[in-house]
Amino acid sequence: MQTAGQTAYAEEVELTARRIFDLISPELQLVEEEFERQARSNIQVIAYIGDYLRRSGGKRVRPGLTILSNYAVGGDGANYSSIRMATVMEFLHTATLVHDDVIDKAETRRNRPSINSEFGNQTAVLMGDWLYMSAFETSLAERSLPILDILTAVTRKMTEGELLQLTLLGRTDISEEQYFDVIARKTAYLFSACCEIGALLGGANLETQTMLRDYGMNLGVAFQLVDDLLDFTGSEDVLGKPAGADLIEGKVSLPLIFLLQREPEMRLAIQTVINDADYERVSRGQLLEALERTGALGLAFERATEYASAALSALEGLNHSAYAQILSSLPTYIVERDR
Repeated sequence: MQTAGQTAYAEEVELTARRIFDLISPELQLVEEEFERQARSNIQVIAYIGDYLRRSGGKRVRPGLTILSNYAVGGDGANYSSIRMATVMEFLHTATLVHDDVIDKAETRRNRPSINSEFGNQTAVLMGDWLYMSAFETSLAERSLPILDILTAVTRKMTEGELLQLTLLGRTDISEEQYFDVIARKTAYLFSACCEIGALLGGANLETQTMLRDYGMNLGVAFQLVDDLLDFTGSEDVLGKPAGADLIEGKVSLPLIFLLQREPEMRLAIQTVINDADYERVSRGQLLEALERTGALGLAFERATEYASAALSALEGLNHSAYAQILSSLPTYIVERDR
């Protein structure tokens, strides 16, 4: 049962989320329209799958960060360049999801059949490639070498992250350093790029661009840490995919790394789930109990709050505005979501 204080805090977090999307809802609607425009093709299958992906929704966190960062430095987040680049960032993110689902043999994404399960692996891989190329083709219209440098670097980092993760699949001896390297490349660098490009489009100086780049990097790590926690504590409705799917796919995340540091004898149970690719012999409940008993979940959450605090600290010196205030509230919202 929640206390009055806990209820008030939960309401405050919920209101923060509503404020985030209310403040830039017209711009995010423009992103939806631009996504639809960019996904058009005279190749029928591309047009159909592009519309399927767009209608699958998502939180649109990355376009939101691009727009908010632009406004926060005094730019115009509603101009066409900003909307176009915000959509590019969503295209890049969507491309990685499509490829990830092929690699992970995922059946669902955002409570809908994944592209690979609906259309087959070959079509999914090619669609992911098309999204990447479309994103770069669109970004060329900006005629900005700094933007292309950022996009090229982040695409390379994301691909490296996926390859690194493949080398670690099924292993229970993964280190904290290896884990953080993967999530930085797969998630945080894209957050960072969104914020940096938003600031660049807003005319920010190099110091402010760096500030927002660092903010996005720390925010992205916190975001992924919480996602990995929710894989143990969340429901399928919240996750948009089966709960506990990461371990079944052979991915050992930070809570399990901490658990094995405290109870090495749990290695057999974790390896059993990976080998079986299900929770028949070792239940998800058994692992969750061990994670809670040893404090591994709590310690992983502490790491998430540390990165969230670092993100907030990175914004010191940013001129005060409604948009800067939203950026400042995002770290707290991210670590408290769906807990």
